[in-house]
This record gives sequence, structure tokens and C-alpha cells, in this order.
Amino acid sequence: MSTATKKDKQTKAEARKRSEELMHAAILFAGDSGDGMQLAGTQFTNASAVFGNDVSTFPDYPAEIRAPAGTLGGVSGFQIHFAHQKIHTPGDRLDALVAMNPAALKVNLKNLKEGGVLIVNSDEFTKANLARAKFDANPLESGELQPYRLYKVPITTHTLEAVKETGLPPKQASRCKNFYALGLVFWLYDRPLENTLRWIDTKFAKVPAVATANALALKAGYNFGDTAEIFDLRYKVLPAKLEPGIYRNMTGNQATALGLITAARLAGKPLFYGSYPITPASDVLHELSARKEFDVRVFQAEDEIAAMCSIIGAAYAGNVAATGTSGPGVALKQEAIGLAVITEVPCVVVNVQRGGPSTGLPTKTEQADLFQAIIGRNGECPLPVLAARSPADCFDAAIEAVRIAVKYMTPVMLLTDGYIGNGSEPWRVPDVGSLQPIKITHATDPETFQPYLRDEHGARPWAIPGTPGLQHRIGGLEKEHITGNVCYDPENHQKMTELRARKIENVVHDIPDQDVYGQSEGDLLLISWGGTFGAVRTATEDLVHDGRKVGHMHMRWLNPMPANVADILKRFKHLLVCELNMGQLQFVLQARYRVETLGLHKVQGKPFMVHEIAEKAEEILGGN
Repeated sequence: MSTATKKDKQTKAEARKRSEELMHAAILFAGDSGDGMQLAGTQFTNASAVFGNDVSTFPDYPAEIRAPAGTLGGVSGFQIHFAHQKIHTPGDRLDALVAMNPAALKVNLKNLKEGGVLIVNSDEFTKANLARAKFDANPLESGELQPYRLYKVPITTHTLEAVKETGLPPKQASRCKNFYALGLVFWLYDRPLENTLRWIDTKFAKVPAVATANALALKAGYNFGDTAEIFDLRYKVLPAKLEPGIYRNMTGNQATALGLITAARLAGKPLFYGSYPITPASDVLHELSARKEFDVRVFQAEDEIAAMCSIIGAAYAGNVAATGTSGPGVALKQEAIGLAVITEVPCVVVNVQRGGPSTGLPTKTEQADLFQAIIGRNGECPLPVLAARSPADCFDAAIEAVRIAVKYMTPVMLLTDGYIGNGSEPWRVPDVGSLQPIKITHATDPETFQPYLRDEHGARPWAIPGTPGLQHRIGGLEKEHITGNVCYDPENHQKMTELRARKIENVVHDIPDQDVYGQSEGDLLLISWGGTFGAVRTATEDLVHDGRKVGHMHMRWLNPMPANVADILKRFKHLLVCELNMGQLQFVLQARYRVETLGLHKVQGKPFMVHEIAEKAEEILGGN
């Protein structure tokens, strides 16, 4: 071997040991819906959370359980943003894309930044798969991937070789390729394997051959990265400096379930959850069904109407009661929600919003149910509406919803969405002693009891059925003020309608004043609600850093709105409402406060990118 050749090999070996330190990175695992991308992404997330990074995720998968293999509509992806600092979104442009087939590449390449890492499973770039993905030529050979750091890896072939000793048949053995890809990315971003190896042992304990195969594939991918000369650089993202405490990586749906359990415990009551399975709300039902030890009673109803009616009965009987659903499910529940409004029983309706109308986009996110939440029932039928802003915030929002429901004797609607319901981030486990008890008082004295005699908040008494001397009428017909007798008197209906409306207006006294991040007055106020928080907040941080006079008003309470909103709106020259619909909050703000607003609307089944908001802001401000 010549001296020059030896020197060249030594240089490459040294290059493979070089690493670049990053403040944050966004990666995406993408492939067919059966390729295990959700699992690979979840394990990378868990490893990064254990490592100490702040993380934020965005799972994205097709509506079909098993979409046609290799097609654009069948692509499943899992995006992870992990950082050395506090982050608010699953990332903007991708730093790395792992594409397990041509379709995954076609769908996601536009989101990969120039110079980003692109790892492809070259085994899958066959003529048939290229045709299914609508490629005219093989992109691995055409030169169109030149702007990226392309690594062509025969992942399927390598996986089959790595797991050969287990004796698994080829079809089953090839399913381990997601772990091979995961191991490779673990090496690329200097993630530890131990946590995932322990998970594999536990998950597949009953099928040792599968456990061994997945572990072998994971290690093989990691070792390939370590030894292959094609990789000249790896990356480090150091642990984040988060507030001290105990953290769990939590999805929004898990946090919602845990928040409802906690609220019931704070109230000293059982939790009754009546629901009908629907994407993407079903995971709340799944999580609660496994928590019987916390006095949780779960009822899977035959339909959405029965689910809503069941929680009315549970609330009437004195329980903390909640139901969960998504867009079209709320439409079916609306008449029974009206029954809860007129009978004035406390309950929580969780709406994990998805794309519509009708069945719409079952697995995609949207914020198009705001009208349905605020004004979507027959008659004058107001109720409080609040929205969680992130996966971890679903915990606090669920507690807040229960607290308001029992204080004001009303149903409350809690809005989340598919983006934050399925997404995850670190949730700081709270000090139990810091959580305020939820005070509940039941009527007991037959001498003073009147079913619709109201307290200082406008709430009627909560009487448990069977309490001696407290018999009263219940149902959907209008009741007489104080006595609760059925009453068709026009003046009484006017009075009862006004009393119910005033009660909801009184909730404003339990809502903190609206805050504004960034500039408290200036040229532009960015307005958001729900899951759009992260992208808008990050864009605002960037704009303020660049010297722009920009503020961010993120609205948690949508009905009623905080008392100082009108004053805030007057302080800015321009108002931009950013929402994943065609302008519902924009319409409400204009109608309620008589202000002129601009709108940034997106209904593509995907959350905002930070640059989309920043570019619109610069357009309004007259920047470049």
C-alpha cells in the first residue's frame, strides 16, 4: 500500500471521529405506514428525553390502517426536534431526513434544508416503487439530490444480514429495518442505545427471536455509521438547561387524561369518562381505561350521543364527568351538550380537532371547530371554551376545565388538536402540594334548597339524587327561575336565558388577564390560539431579536375572553390572526371588538412552519 493511500485512509478515519456541536436539530423518519416509523421516532424521542434534551414531536400518518405500499398517500412520518435550549415546535426545515422508499422521499424532500443529511434505503428504489411514487427518473442517479448530503444505504439488505442468526423468515426479518435506521441515526447524533435496548427486551419478552433481531438490527445500524467511510461527520446536541425537576415525555392525549384524573382527585370525586372511539381522540380513552386504580370509570359507548348522555347522568349523580371526541363527534354530541347547558350540570367535553368537514382528514390536524365550540348548538346555548397550547399544557388545561365546570355548574369545552394530541414534549411532574384543591359543595338542606336558586357566581346548587327532601325536576324543557318547575312563560324564558348567559360571562373573573410576549405595543400583534402557539412564539422571538416592534398574544380562553383583550388590540397598528382554519378566531375578534384584523390561514392538515409566519409578518411590516 502506498504512503498516499495510507495517509488518505487515516484522514478519513479521523474525519469520522469529528463531530459538530448543534444547538438543536430536526429529523424525520419517513416510510410506508407498515415500516415502523412511528416506533422509530418514538424511541429516538425517548432516548433524547432521557439524554436531557428538550424535545418536541410531530407524528404524521395516513388515514388508512394499511395504505397501499409505496404510494404517496401511504407515507407515514415522525418528526423530532431536540435541543440544547427550550423549544416550542417540532422544527421548521429538517436537518436530516431518513427516507425508507421513493414515496417518502417525494413527500418530504421539500422540507429538508439545503445541505441537510439525506439517508435513503437504496434497496427500495426499484422501478416499480419509483413509478408508484411518480418519479420519472431515479433521483439517486439524476443529480436532483445534489444540494443535500446524500447517503445511499442498502438498509433492507444490511438488516437481513444482521438478523440472519435468529432464523426469522425474510419477510419478518425485514421488518427490523426501522431499528437499523434508528441505530444509524443514533450514531449520527450521538444518542445512547441502552434505553432502547431495554425497551426492546421488555416489549418483545414473549418473542425472544424478535427481541434479538431488533436488538441486532439496532446495533448493526449504529456500527455501520461508526465504520462506514461514507460518513465524514456526526453531530452532538448537548442536554438542555431546563427547570430542575422530574420530567416525563408526554403526548397531549396522555396529558389530558392525566389532567382529568388529577382534577377528580383534587375534587375528591370519582372520574367518569364516557366516550366513543374516534381519531385522534381515542388515546385519551385508552389511557384512562388503564387507570382504574385512581377511581376512574370508563364507559365505551355505542355512539357519540350515548357517550355525551352518559356523562350528563354521571355528573348529575355527583361525579367529575368528561367525554372526548373529534370534530364530527362533537357535531353528534351537540344536542346533548345543549341538554347539559339547560340542566346546568358540570362536565367537560374534550375536542381533539381534526380536518373536516364530515370525515375529512381523520389523521391530520386542524383548528376548524371554534365556531362549533362557541356557537354550534341550537338556541341560546353558551358555554365556556378554552384551548391547550402544547402537549404538556393539556394537563393544566384539563384541570382548569374541570375547575370552571364545577364552580359554575356548566359544561366546558376543552379544545386540543391532532398536532398537540399526538405530539409530545417533556412534562414537568408538578409538586402535588402545589396543586389547589377543587372545592365542591353539594346541597343537603331541604329547608333552603331550591334547584335554580343561584349563588354569587350564577351557579345553581348541585344536589345528589337520593338526598332526602331534594327531589326536583330535570330535563330539556325550560325551567322556572328558582323552583325548577317546567315553565313556558315568555318572560321566564327571557330571564333564564339571560341568567345562563351571565353565568358564562362571570367566568371572566376566574380568567387571568391576557398577557403579551415581546413588545407590549408596536407595529404588529401576532394572535394565536391552541396548537399554533409554538410556531407563532418562535417567529415572534426571531422578529423581536431582529429589532421588530412585534408582540404575541396567545389566547387560552376563547369564551369568555379575558377582560383586557380590547385594550391590547388597540396598542398595535396591525393585527395578524394565525390559525389552522379559514379565519374563525379572526371573525370572532372582529365581531366582538370591532377591529380590523388580517389573517394567516392554513388548512393543509399540517401545523404552521415558523418561516411561514415570519414571512407574512415581514410582508405586513414592509421588510425583506
